[in-house]
Amino acid sequence: MSTEKDTGKQDDERVDAPTAMRQAAAQLREMLQCEPDSVSAVKATENGWSADVEVVELERVPDTMSVMASYRVELDARGRLMSYERMHRYARGQIDRR
Repeated sequence: MSTEKDTGKQDDERVDAPTAMRQAAAQLREMLQCEPDSVSAVKATENGWSADVEVVELERVPDTMSVMASYRVELDARGRLMSYERMHRYARGQIDRR
């Protein structure tokens, strides 16, 4: 059974958004052995954080032809990786039409 004291403690343990961004990129790098290019989104969720991380999957010449992938990364409130999923792949120079 959760008490108000427990709830306050959980709030204190939540990392801030910049830390969540860094943790998402670093932990995805470790899992995929690919270098993250950027974090394009981060938002707080009920259970922690959700971040979209852009990764270079295949380097090509010219650079605009490199194959990129967007991954959705779910972190717990402390910034620990809970899951990740590739959302889509695209050429670096491609304009998003969504």
